[in-house]
Amino acid sequence: MSGPDGTRRGAGDERPGREAPTGAYAGRRRRRRGRGEQPMVPDASFSSYYGRPVLNKPTWKALDIAGYLYLGGLAGASSLLAAGGQLTGRPGLAAPAKLGAAGAISLSLAALVHDLGRPARFLNMLRVFKPTSPMSVGSWILVGYAPLTVAAAATEVAGRYRLVGSAATVAAAVLGPAVATYTAVLLSDTAVPSWHEGYRRLPFVFAGSAATAASGLALVAAPTAQAGPARRMALLGAALELGAFQLMKRGMGLPAEPFDQGRPRVLLRASEALTVAGAGLALLSGRRRDRRVAMAAGAALLTGSAALRFGVFHAGVASAEDPRYTVVPQRERLTRRAG
Repeated sequence: MSGPDGTRRGAGDERPGREAPTGAYAGRRRRRRGRGEQPMVPDASFSSYYGRPVLNKPTWKALDIAGYLYLGGLAGASSLLAAGGQLTGRPGLAAPAKLGAAGAISLSLAALVHDLGRPARFLNMLRVFKPTSPMSVGSWILVGYAPLTVAAAATEVAGRYRLVGSAATVAAAVLGPAVATYTAVLLSDTAVPSWHEGYRRLPFVFAGSAATAASGLALVAAPTAQAGPARRMALLGAALELGAFQLMKRGMGLPAEPFDQGRPRVLLRASEALTVAGAGLALLSGRRRDRRVAMAAGAALLTGSAALRFGVFHAGVASAEDPRYTVVPQRERLTRRAG
């Protein structure tokens, strides 16, 4: 050993708890001291091995994985808007939603493969189907969903095989909610404290965020007269995202701290402001039928949803770096069980 704590004096003469009695003699001493006297050995305080993290922090690249989370949500919710626009006779809404879903899921898969390093690693995840693994289930959902969105977009652009395109659009909408939320289950299934402790409500947060992103894209690209479903989705998505996120933080205890510190705090505050502003502008655009207001609303909603995903990602990484967020909640759970 080296340093001031490793000297002979420190190792020999200043041993903590040296005068603490042990064994039967300790029992006799305790009985003689009486009930009002304090024990000589204090309660153990929190510490970690040389201050090092208990967990290995995620090595995922922020741009790749946070982008993968965001684009997957955008794609899944856009498929719902595409099917709704198609079934209600709103081609101006359905067309950009189909193209947005296909483009977003393609970029999402590209970001995932880039983080993995090579495509073969993604293909290896398809060798088995494991229902208890969110990664396995999510990989198979993507494999089924992505071709459907591409088929729907391709038939829309070509203007042919409308029946095939309609069927693909509806099938993609069926898988859309799972695509939009399975990444929340994937994060919650890890040991990262700020992700794991929010497992009950994080899927609802991601569902609301996906809805705001998809409605934002539709408000930017669709004619204002046909964007009614997008405006309604923006209001519902904003309410779900903001409400579920606040409930999640209140129920998490100590692991909620990283959401209100450093970079995550800046991103999440920006997300809240942009989402509220976007929802308000979306409502205003429906009343005034103003294309410029609709585009501003869409840009705010798209940016706010992205800021939420990046904020959640960085908060999780920060919680894994500090051992307090792992050890303290574990001790609290043990104390509650013992009580």
